[in-house]
This record gives sequence, C-alpha cells and structure tokens, in this order.
Amino acid sequence: MNFSGLRIASLESRRAEDMARLITKFGGEACVSPSMREVPIEPNRPAIDFAYRVITGEIPIVIFMTGVGFRYLLKSTEKHVDSQRFIDALSDITTIARGPKPASAMKQAGITATHRVPEPNTWRDLLRTIDEGIPVANQVVGIQEYGVTNTSLIAGLEARGAIPETVRVYGWEYPEDTGPLEENVKAIAKGERDILLLTSAHQVVNMLRMADSLNLTEALRDGLAQTAIVSIGPTTSDMLRESDIHVDMEPSHPKMGHLVSESAREATTLVEKRRTAYQAESTTRVSMTSSSDREPLTAIDDHPSQSSLFMMACRGEPTPRTPIWLMRQAGRYMQEYRSVRSQQTFLELCANPALCSEVMCTAVERLGVDAAIIFSDLLPILVPMGFDLEFVKGDGPVIHNPVRTASDIDRVKPLDNPQDLGFVYETVRQTRKDLPESIPLIGFAGAPFTLASYAIEGGGSKQYAATKQLMRANDGGWAALMDRLTDAIIVYLNEQIAAGAQCVQLFDSWAGCLSAADYTRFVLPWMQRIIAGVMPGVPLINFATGNPELLPLLRGDRRTVVGVDWRIDMTSAWKRIGHDISVQGNMDPTVLLTDPKTIRAAAKELLDQVGDRPGHIFNLGHGVMQMTPVENAIELVRAVQELSVREDFSGAPDDSDEQDDS
Repeated sequence: MNFSGLRIASLESRRAEDMARLITKFGGEACVSPSMREVPIEPNRPAIDFAYRVITGEIPIVIFMTGVGFRYLLKSTEKHVDSQRFIDALSDITTIARGPKPASAMKQAGITATHRVPEPNTWRDLLRTIDEGIPVANQVVGIQEYGVTNTSLIAGLEARGAIPETVRVYGWEYPEDTGPLEENVKAIAKGERDILLLTSAHQVVNMLRMADSLNLTEALRDGLAQTAIVSIGPTTSDMLRESDIHVDMEPSHPKMGHLVSESAREATTLVEKRRTAYQAESTTRVSMTSSSDREPLTAIDDHPSQSSLFMMACRGEPTPRTPIWLMRQAGRYMQEYRSVRSQQTFLELCANPALCSEVMCTAVERLGVDAAIIFSDLLPILVPMGFDLEFVKGDGPVIHNPVRTASDIDRVKPLDNPQDLGFVYETVRQTRKDLPESIPLIGFAGAPFTLASYAIEGGGSKQYAATKQLMRANDGGWAALMDRLTDAIIVYLNEQIAAGAQCVQLFDSWAGCLSAADYTRFVLPWMQRIIAGVMPGVPLINFATGNPELLPLLRGDRRTVVGVDWRIDMTSAWKRIGHDISVQGNMDPTVLLTDPKTIRAAAKELLDQVGDRPGHIFNLGHGVMQMTPVENAIELVRAVQELSVREDFSGAPDDSDEQDDS
C-alpha cells in the first residue's frame, strides 16, 4: 500500500530533497517546506565560561544533547580557550552522549563518551542511564542545549540531587526562505493537507511561531485537528503533546525511511480515523478561549475581602486586572524584616503574633500587593507531634529525633490539642485585625509529603533516600505517618480559617523528587483527604515544586487553585491542569535580580500567555530570594498592576482605589 495520492506535508530541513523523493516514491503528493536552520550564538560568553569551568574541574559531568551542538561548542570557544586543553578536560570527566550523533561528533574530536544513551534517546532514557550508575547528587551537571530548555530533564536532574547548568550553543531560526513554510502553514490551516510528517521537535515550535506571525494560530490548530500527524519518535511526540497537538503514529524506528514507508502503509486508515475523530470532537468542542468554560464559585461569607481581586480570581471570576502577591514577600530581602529578626531567633519570631503581623503588614504596604500570607513556617506543626525542632544558623531546620522505621511512627503524636499551636491562630487574628479589610489573608501549612520528608531525613535533603526507603517499605509505616500528618494538617488549616484566614495554601516543597506514579500512589490519597477535609468553599492553593509532570495531580475540587513553579510555561501548565481550575504563578524568582526593563518584559510575557482567561493569580514560581532588591519586587507589582488592566472589563469595579486609601 502507498499514499494513494494523498497530500503529505513535511517540515524537514536538512534532508528536504530526500524527504520529497521518498514521499513521491510511495505515491504521495509531496508538500515539503524546510522549517528551521541552526544558528550559532556568537559571541557566546556563557559557552566560553562553561569551557573554563570544565577545564578547572568545576563541572565534573557534561551531557551532550546533539552532535552539531558539540561541534558548535568547540567552535564558539576556540578563539578564547585552548581547544586541546578543553578536549583533554572533557576526556577526563564524565560525559554522556544522548545517542549516536553526539557520540560520533565527540569521537571525531578524539573523545570517547563515558556513557551513551540508548534509543530512542529521550530525556527519560537519559535519566534512566543516569539511574543505572552515574552518581549526580550534589554534582554540577552541564547540559549542552539545543534550542528549547527541556524542563522535564532539568526537574529530573534536580530531583536526583544534581545541580544542572545549561549552555546554549545554537538556536533554531526560520530558514532563509520562509515562503514554503508559510505556504504549508496556510494549507494546513485550510484543511488542505492529509498527513503531516515531523522529524524534529523544533519543527513544531517554528510551525507554531509562523502561524502566530500570520495570525493563523487558531486556524492552524483546527487544521491540525483534521490532519493525521506522524512523529518520528518520542522527543518530537513529547513536544507535540506539550503543544496540545495529537500524535496519530510513530514508526517502529526513528528513521526517515521508516517514517515515510510505515506512514504510507497506514495512510488510508490514519486519515479516516483522524477525520472521524475530528467530526466527533467538533460536536462536543467547547471554546478554550472564552470565560464560559467554567462557572465561577460563590463567596462563602460577606467579609469585605471576598470582593478583592485575589478572591475573585480564586473563584474563577473575571477581574479588571490580574491580582498579585509574592511567596516569601516578608523576608530577609527587606531591611524591616532583618531589623525585627535580629532581636530573636526565628522560632521566637514565629511564636510572637504581634511581630509576625508587623513584618507581614509592612511588606504588604511597601509592595502594594493584593493579598497577605501569615508570617510563620512549615515546621512548627511538628513540635506538638513529638519532634525536636531547631533552626540552626547555616544549616536551617534540624529535627534531632527523626523517624526512620515503622516502629518509630509510634512516637509520633496526633494533634489532639490544636491549641498547642495557638500562637499561629493568634497570628492569623492579629494580622487580620491589622490588615486593611479589603486585603485577603492566606493561611498555610506544609503538605504531608514535605513534612514527612523533614521528619524522616531530619532536615533538608537532596536524594530523600531515607524518605523513599520508608515509603517503599510496605510495612505500614509510611501510611501511618501520612495519616497522622494529614489529620493534623486538616485541623491546623481549619483553625486558621476559623481565626480569620480567607484562603489557605499547601506548600509541597519537596514533591518534585517524586515521579507522577509515585506521587499518585504514595501522596495523592492523603492530599485528597486534606482537600476534602478543609472547610468547604474556602479556596485552597496547592503548590508543589520541581516536577511539571505532577501538575494534573494537584487539582482537587473546584475551589482548588494550583500553584505553578517556574519550570514550565503557564500556557502549557494550565492546559495540563485544566482550565476549569484557577492557577497561581509562575515567574522565575531570579528575574527579580535583574533590572526594571527585564522585570517588566518578563511580567508582560507571562500575562500574554494567560490572556483574558479568568482565574490567574500572578506570583513567582517560588519565594522571593534573599538577595532581591526591594525596589525590584515593587517594580514587578507595579508592572503587573499596570500591564494587566482590562479596558473592556464590565464586571465588578476594581477595588484597587479602596486598597490605596487604606
């Protein structure tokens, strides 16, 4: 069987002529348009610094993602670094080649890769190779990138305790002649292509970029929904799915010949199935660009803060502009906080409701944010449960009596007397009293996995070895510990709500060390219990860091807001989560270390990703960093409040004037 005259689009670049000949040979109408070209980054100071750090031993492990990338790295550094010295240094350290092409390029330079990732050479295969015997914990791992940062790979390395550092050596730009690509994009958008063959993830990126420049994004997506799509392998398929585009088939081997011959053999079936699926989808399709894809929730009381922008966004209501607050908005980057903190230990400060209220209200006033969060810490809840907690200068929190076995769990006490944490509830009451009534107050707790990891490891960890050992022991210890933590968290959050919090947040700082499968098995049942146990109707922000694969698992009931960290763009994140749920995040905190122009541009980029969809709360992807200039945090708040104004908003009046008068 062959293509039988079907119109076959391909975005192949290097081997466009070969692709056209193969399609024609198998009876198809070849519509081949080069979509990209590799462009070296010159001058490339980061690459030069990278080479020096390899030579000086600061980077002991390097991953080469592509052969052309390896060659460009050598070329971009040769005028500034002794090339032979750099090659010798690479020969002396651990190198990982993602498949045959980088391994071949390295061999041509006289380097034998220490490890080679087997086919199909995906980031998952790369991590699997590392797990089979490459120790990366506490090691700097250099990664030669190839255009777009692979956030899943970065998260996977961080979860294994590595310190990933990327270096870009070339980018993917349009071909010199973009006419054929424009023609193919327009034809796909009109439904004039039957099958699309893709051989690179970056072809997907440039196809979507071109559609955007032609104002054809929605038309292209509709056309793609009618077109059978054949991807050469898992990496390209991941990019398609990340872009919310279906994949109908992958060949048995990631080679051009297999791609064309096998898609020709299945062509008629592929096209029929795709058109049938499109017709079925058309009858049930709901627009994802309007606000009608979710019904806003109802405020549970008439407190003045319920009409704030923050609470409206939590409930999924349209707002005249995007609300913003910052995690760790009262912290060491502020002189006012440092002055208060210098007079007592951290635990003494947490136990002083008046001072906790003072530092938070000061931060809210200085920054001009739209919400406050109580000043406290994740770990004091462990003290009445029997843990000996100390904050050690230079080391952070230390638990002197960790639990490691099922029998140890017997000494973990339930939170039978909630008033053992009465100082926290008093902090809620005092902060609520001191804040303007129009500003909502957020209470919080550590999520059970993060609390459990502290309780087991005795402090922070890179590998969570003891935690995962108890988790997998299958002796009842893990479930018993999670049960007690979960029960305590439910009581703790409800007491904060009773004391005056309008919203609560769960911080799962260490959940990123888990795979989605492990999270589903060892964490999700207890998270569902917490979400069900917190007072109905009160918004609950569920925030986990480190692994974007967990995002769909963070959504709970309709009042849940999913917090997103910076390792994934918000467009992709919200699609994974579902647009019927509000989201919070997710600017990289390091942006605040730059300058006002860069901060404003980053804020605009994130706001543009969200568009006019209701239910977004602007925040960082983690807390404000200690070295952040206060003026930069203020600049971000102002930028978001100015750039997100919706001129055509016809809902409730903006409450910002009321806040300014407070």
